[in-house]
Amino acid sequence: MKIPTRRLLLLLMILLFFMLSEETSANGFNKSLEAKALVATNWWPQHVNVSDAYCNWDGIYCNEAGSVTGIFFYNHNLEGYLGSLNLSSFPNLVSLDLINCGLEGSIPEQIGLLSNLTFLSLNGNRLRGNLPVSLTNLTLLEVLDLSYNNFSGELPVALANLITLKYLFLDDNNFSGELPVSLTNLTHLRYLCLDKNQLTGPIPPFGSMVNLTVLDLSTNQLNASIPNQIGNLQSLDTLNLGDNNFDGPIPLSFGNLSHLRFLNLDMNFISGPIPIDIADLMNLQHVDLNNNSLVGTVHPKFGNLSYLDVSSNRLSGNVSFQYPCNLVQLDLSMNLFTGDIASLSSNCFGLKYLDISMNKLTGPIPHSVGSMVSLTLLDLSANQLNGSIPKELTNLQKLQTLNLSVNNFEGQLPSNFCNLSQLKILNLGMNSISGLIPLDIASLENIEHVDLSHNNLMGLVHPEFGKLTYLDFSSNKLSGNVQFQCNACYLRYLNLSMNLMTGAITSLLDCNYLRSLDITNNSFVGEELNRTEFTELVILNQYPNNLTAIVPSRSSVQDRESGLSCNALSGQSPGKEHMTTHKRVHHLTIFLPIILGLCFLILVYVCYKNHNATENKIQPQTIKHGNVCSILNYDGTIAYEDFITATEDFDLRYCIGTGGYGSVYEAKLPNGKTFALKKLHRFEAEQPAFDQSFKNEVQGSLFCALSNSELAVQVDWIKRVNIIKDVAHALAYMHHDCSPPIVHRDISTNNILLNSELEGFVADFGAARLLDPDSSNQTVIVGTLGYIAPELAYNMIVTEKCDVYSFGVVALETIGGKHPGDLLSSLNYSTSRGITLENILDKRLPYPTDSSIEKEIMRVYNVAVACILTDPKCRPTMRNVSRELSC
Repeated sequence: MKIPTRRLLLLLMILLFFMLSEETSANGFNKSLEAKALVATNWWPQHVNVSDAYCNWDGIYCNEAGSVTGIFFYNHNLEGYLGSLNLSSFPNLVSLDLINCGLEGSIPEQIGLLSNLTFLSLNGNRLRGNLPVSLTNLTLLEVLDLSYNNFSGELPVALANLITLKYLFLDDNNFSGELPVSLTNLTHLRYLCLDKNQLTGPIPPFGSMVNLTVLDLSTNQLNASIPNQIGNLQSLDTLNLGDNNFDGPIPLSFGNLSHLRFLNLDMNFISGPIPIDIADLMNLQHVDLNNNSLVGTVHPKFGNLSYLDVSSNRLSGNVSFQYPCNLVQLDLSMNLFTGDIASLSSNCFGLKYLDISMNKLTGPIPHSVGSMVSLTLLDLSANQLNGSIPKELTNLQKLQTLNLSVNNFEGQLPSNFCNLSQLKILNLGMNSISGLIPLDIASLENIEHVDLSHNNLMGLVHPEFGKLTYLDFSSNKLSGNVQFQCNACYLRYLNLSMNLMTGAITSLLDCNYLRSLDITNNSFVGEELNRTEFTELVILNQYPNNLTAIVPSRSSVQDRESGLSCNALSGQSPGKEHMTTHKRVHHLTIFLPIILGLCFLILVYVCYKNHNATENKIQPQTIKHGNVCSILNYDGTIAYEDFITATEDFDLRYCIGTGGYGSVYEAKLPNGKTFALKKLHRFEAEQPAFDQSFKNEVQGSLFCALSNSELAVQVDWIKRVNIIKDVAHALAYMHHDCSPPIVHRDISTNNILLNSELEGFVADFGAARLLDPDSSNQTVIVGTLGYIAPELAYNMIVTEKCDVYSFGVVALETIGGKHPGDLLSSLNYSTSRGITLENILDKRLPYPTDSSIEKEIMRVYNVAVACILTDPKCRPTMRNVSRELSC
């Protein structure tokens, strides 16, 4: 959490300290020593003469006697080491403030000599190491800010010596261990911010720290239940315990926090109901309880808040808030709410953000929704809403995102979409909407993303839709040809599959930015598309259609019809029909001998293989080599020896690639098979516990197990469910218990390894990356086709939800025995239409007769379907997945 007023607070305090420092007496200072210490740092390159009046230098403050009392730099590129400043030369230093100065190294032990120091801020540098013990000698210190550095180790117990401390900021570091109970002695403390570290254990009894106004322990690994004593901190304005491992209920004593404005308990394991007393807190404005295990209802009094997020819980009941409703942002998604939204649309006119997706809401969208004119986001997806989409929705002129997908809406789309001038994302997929696609949608100035897939829409695809970046019209009844405006196609993701479209597709060559293209199951004619014609294309699906041959290179088309492109001319160019006929005859003359020759070579090869097979039966091999793609008959010792021999003990001559976690070698085994073998680097230096996590010898991959019919039968339903659970637990750890989170980016059955007990392990972290919360996390597309999240085809931003999608595919493949393939695009739609589990499961295993096993498999299936939702935001977190599968 970022404290909004923190920087202003610190600046005001700095000014106060500098004003007071002018009245500080000179305690035996040596002016020459102070000058030499300042010059030696090279922080003032324009001043190299110690005789200069250093009290006039930038960032230097002195008292009346001329002794340095304050050193202040903000956003100066000082670089170098903090230790280059001889702190022992400044006996009267009251304030040392070096914010965002690029300093490195550790805090020198000399810091303890600054006995008059009351303000110390080294925020936003690259300092590291443990905190020096001498730091606790600064008994006059009131402000200590060491946030946004790389400090590590445990928090010193002796911090309790800083009895005058009022503000303690140690956030955004790598501190570990438990919180010292001695911190409770800092009874003057007002701000305690230890967020974004690696702290563990329970919260000490902070009940005596009655002056605390801000307590932020978020994004650590703290556990146990939240102590009731926190309810004694009646001065608290901000309480943030989010992104930890807390369990148990929300303490009822929170109802005593009468000054509380901000409460965040998100991403924990908190259970039970939400105490109604919290809703009665008069000053409370912001409550975030998302990603927990809360049950019960949301009291109507919570409408007094301005921000409420209870998404990803197990809350139920009707959605209703009392009038007047002050909510500006409301997120109730991924719960079990029922009923309609009539009272919400009638009372909460000030809402800007409303997300009630993935619940069990029923009924139509009320016409009163048109009065919620402040809305910028409306997400009612994945419910059971029905009726037609009301025309009043087009009154929401500030709307930027509208998602009504995965419901039972029918009828035609309303007109006047042109009123939604700010709309960027429109998702109405997986409904039963009919009629034509309004041209107004394509004319919207800011529109970027349109998904109308899995409906009953008819008519043509207007060329102006080419200006979007994402367009999904799949599984409709659209007809006509595809013709985007020349030099005006900016599409990155285009899916027109499962329609009735006809005509040629050469106009798609103008879509230079395409990364994913699917036009399967139509009646397109003419020449097929060549992947090489697109500079960024990753996914190309164009069969079945009526396409033939390969489209000529762009240069040849331009040479043949130069001067005719991008104009209003119609009909074929002169002589084109003759050229086409001649070309076919010419191609036949060239390719017929080649085809006959290939057939002859194949015949010779088959005869040769049959001859060898006969010899092998007569003369059996004297040496049996284990099948490296088998779990049942794998011999690790023999295979290891074979690999050592084949690579000559991993000689560099056989190395075909190197990554951050290992090198890949080409190994040709005695049985004639060639393998790419990854040899992992050793991890003991950085992670001594890494090797200990591999409890058993790895025997093969999940892909191998599912591909082998004999072995697949041995991996029964219970084993398959447990493998899926193992993978879910591993990903949940990577996403939620590692700091920063780790995204694997290549989850597939090939990268799930099984040991002899058929336990699953996530492997091959060569494509993994750490998520940087302060960057866009843009990436090139990596991973295995068929498992890559669809959003990477158009926005290239990697998040944990990319792994969630891949996990969903792996889970479906595990229970289905094969990659779900085309089923992925229609599974969500099918779930709302009552698909049976029997159609999904692997036919090589008998259908489960035990009801408990069937229930487990059904839970896996439902979770997997939620994981492959097109909208990343609608997918569950891996923590929720792991929790759901463990129920």
